[in-house]
Amino acid sequence: MPATESTDAYLDLLKRVLSASIYDESAWIYHEPRRPKLAEAQRPLRFAEDLLRYLVVLGLRRRSVIAAKVRPFDAKIRQEGRDWPCFGYTMTGHRRLENVQRCVQEVLDKGVPGDLLEAGAWRGGTTIFMRAMLKAHGVTDRKVWVADSFEGLPVPVDQNDGADFSEIGILKVSLETVRANFERFGLLDDQVEFLPGWFSETLPNAPIERLAVLRLDGDMYSSTMDTLTSLYAKVSPGGFVIVDDYHSWESCRRAVHDFLDQHGLKPDIQSIDWAGAYWRV
Repeated sequence: MPATESTDAYLDLLKRVLSASIYDESAWIYHEPRRPKLAEAQRPLRFAEDLLRYLVVLGLRRRSVIAAKVRPFDAKIRQEGRDWPCFGYTMTGHRRLENVQRCVQEVLDKGVPGDLLEAGAWRGGTTIFMRAMLKAHGVTDRKVWVADSFEGLPVPVDQNDGADFSEIGILKVSLETVRANFERFGLLDDQVEFLPGWFSETLPNAPIERLAVLRLDGDMYSSTMDTLTSLYAKVSPGGFVIVDDYHSWESCRRAVHDFLDQHGLKPDIQSIDWAGAYWRV
């Protein structure tokens, strides 16, 4: 399925829109209402400052006002996916989106059977892009699966599971919001399936027969291991496994290699950028 000039132009524009790279204001930092923990009261002055900041930001939010720090847009940082756009649909950045594009294009060109899935979707940007690729190429016999808690990251199982991001509000995106995001791009249809819930509960019995592309963006050891344990065997020969946080989260990388070692697998893991990696099954 060779790409045409118009298809390339559409997908390139979509990557810039999904990553909010055409809006300078997307680099601003929204202040989240973070309640200071009692354990921090050992530093009274800092605790008082944090409590005052929390009350101010929370009070503004209740009045539908958002406090933001103005920060200049840096195209290189966004290209590499090193910042969190305050609006936009993905934190992936251009390089990792381009990797998704190459992998999906390859399985379409080679006829590798199976659907496309991302485990850890945030606002849905990468899966929106996957669905756009199927539509752009007129593919009607594959689905895009969107697996996410739609409640943010879980509390770490233990100290080896990864950092605790469970209280970060920007990471908590509801199923209704993600569905609406697909709809904004005219891409919400019966080729999109949602798997809401923690991976340990939803993925083992997910009604998926084969996958051509499996993309992991669960960050933590447990989330990464749960995804690989449930879905790796469903990836078709010639398909791709993409790990968004392979280099950037030590707990994620450790889970990948623990899984591969347990099953005697030694794939040729290729780096995408400073964070992501992928391999062909």
